[in-house]
Amino acid sequence: MSIPNLREGKMRALRADKGATETKLDTVDIPKLGPQDVLIKVKSAGLSPGPFTLLKLGRLRQLPTTFGHEVAGVVEKIGDLVHNVQIGQRVRLYPNLSCGSCIYCTTGRDQMCVQAAMIGFQCFGKGRVPLFEAYHEGGLAGYLRAPSWLIDVLPDNVSFDVGAKVHSLANAVRALKVAELQPASTVMITAPTGSMGTCCVKLAHFFGITRLILVGRSRERMEAVRKLTPIDCDIVDTGSLGDDWPTTNALATRLSQVVPQNGVDAILDFTSNGTDMYQVMASLAVGGTLVHMGGNTSPLPVPLIAAMTNCWRIIGTKNHSRAETRVVLDWLRDGLLKVDDLVTHSFDLQEIDEAVRALRERSSPIWWMVVHP
Repeated sequence: MSIPNLREGKMRALRADKGATETKLDTVDIPKLGPQDVLIKVKSAGLSPGPFTLLKLGRLRQLPTTFGHEVAGVVEKIGDLVHNVQIGQRVRLYPNLSCGSCIYCTTGRDQMCVQAAMIGFQCFGKGRVPLFEAYHEGGLAGYLRAPSWLIDVLPDNVSFDVGAKVHSLANAVRALKVAELQPASTVMITAPTGSMGTCCVKLAHFFGITRLILVGRSRERMEAVRKLTPIDCDIVDTGSLGDDWPTTNALATRLSQVVPQNGVDAILDFTSNGTDMYQVMASLAVGGTLVHMGGNTSPLPVPLIAAMTNCWRIIGTKNHSRAETRVVLDWLRDGLLKVDDLVTHSFDLQEIDEAVRALRERSSPIWWMVVHP
């Protein structure tokens, strides 16, 4: 990818044009501020597959745009009406836009707002979302403009890389929180080697979990994930079950040898496609909870009578609220949570083609990937 020459008042940005299915590195104007805006000089931006997948499917609503919803940097300028941050402060972006006045927004569930959207990513509501129209441009760029109320001050002991990925940690807090776990719980995680799975492994001890069961394809990668936590972990890899495991029920059989007699208290499901992995449901305890945050488009192959007779809770949840973000920032500030080891890949913005290719191919384990503009 050729690198555009920069001129005064210009910056590099990872862009997608209307009708495009691929991104490109381009030169655009540095954003101009309104009275309530903050201009962040971006130091680190997270890279995740979601926006690229939606672009390829033609489902992004606001194009052209700049990608990047996970952002940390330094305040470069502020608007005349901004009083909550100062020039020079280290900050991160809370990318979730919402109306601020509905029942969801006023009860700490802003990610459920009908106008929910994410800067640098997507608009999730069906109608017109004026805030997203004004603030859809993301932070895979030299600078980011954002409304001041979405800026969090970054603790001094937290790196920009970790600050950019607070979003993933807060999503994991959300998934763990809605499981409503009791002390000494046993929890199963499907697809545990992605960003969300590894975050949940890192955070498990905050939620009273005393045993984890990791279920995925690669034992080698899950062995690496096991090292992220002091909690006892069992590993069940489908790669060792034979190619016909989806039809022989081999996963359910193997889990019956690993899972406690009473079953697991919760399954955190990050499976992104297919139904084969749902053999894990045979391991869910009476009164247990399935939390899905993987975005799987396949139907859940479980009859409702099974949920009824076992008193299962099946919960879908997306994104997170500001409250979960603050929990993560407090843990990081107080030194209770250390996650620098989750940053496995780092690229400069001019290497974005290589970064996106690595993200898609995943030929090597990727916990967190960050880009430095």
